[in-house]
Amino acid sequence: MTDGRHTIVGLGELLWDLLPAGKQLGGAPANFAYITNLLGDKGVPASRVGNDSLGDEALQRLTQLGLSADFVQHDPVHPTGTVEVEIDSSGQPRFDILHPVAWDFLDWSPHWQQLASEADAVCFGSLAQRSAQSQSTIRSFLTATQPRAVRVFDVNLRQNFYSRQVLADSMKLATIVKLNHEELPKIMHLFELENRGEKESAQRLLSLHDLKLVCITRGDGGSLLISARECSQHAGIRVKVADTVGAGDAFTAAMVHGYLRGSSLAQINEIANRVGAWVASQSGAMPVPQVVGLPQTLAEIA
Repeated sequence: MTDGRHTIVGLGELLWDLLPAGKQLGGAPANFAYITNLLGDKGVPASRVGNDSLGDEALQRLTQLGLSADFVQHDPVHPTGTVEVEIDSSGQPRFDILHPVAWDFLDWSPHWQQLASEADAVCFGSLAQRSAQSQSTIRSFLTATQPRAVRVFDVNLRQNFYSRQVLADSMKLATIVKLNHEELPKIMHLFELENRGEKESAQRLLSLHDLKLVCITRGDGGSLLISARECSQHAGIRVKVADTVGAGDAFTAAMVHGYLRGSSLAQINEIANRVGAWVASQSGAMPVPQVVGLPQTLAEIA
């Protein structure tokens, strides 16, 4: 990989988070693409919205955020996705995700096939695979990427919108798997594997699915990164939390940014935790850096 600007795709759901303070554009792939752009790469959201006012507003918002809407499809039947979000006293969100919506009907097209062939990396999750059509399209996209492309499976378990088969198939298609400390025991149970702790379980997933990297995030407790040759643990960066919506997606974006540049796991862990902490300290998943720019904004985090 070079140090140039990479094309990195966030593939899956684009939706409105209906937060207590008002609605904000979100969905893990869109959050991921936004932070990717801030870090200096070309983040591209690939999703689907309805032909409705929320869909129009979503496209306008993407443009305002500096993201391309060229790969966001229009659904003539199904509405734009929305999620009711409640935030508890510690800033942790609880989601109620509307179903079915436009991003449940992602359509495989020549336009998307061209994007897949140009992608240096693509991040996808389990939520957008809750429908057969979107699951098929996501798999078609992944198999159409170049062999050198990095395919990141951000597990992102939500409600009951996942299955053992989807999780296993996604890991087989992935280069990197990222999950959090609460998802890990669920994954090990579904795969009928003994959970002997984070490190050993991560190593088991690494070898079982022929992965290049496994990442386990621990909220404000940091993260664990494991490859075949390296292991790095980070204690995390404590900040005053506004809400944690999108913090994990920000972590993933920074992780991919570093991975594509051949950074060490320790370097990746540091920048990813810093970016994730910054997003958690702000309201919403797509905060705007201070006028001094993102590097200085991140440097000012304790």
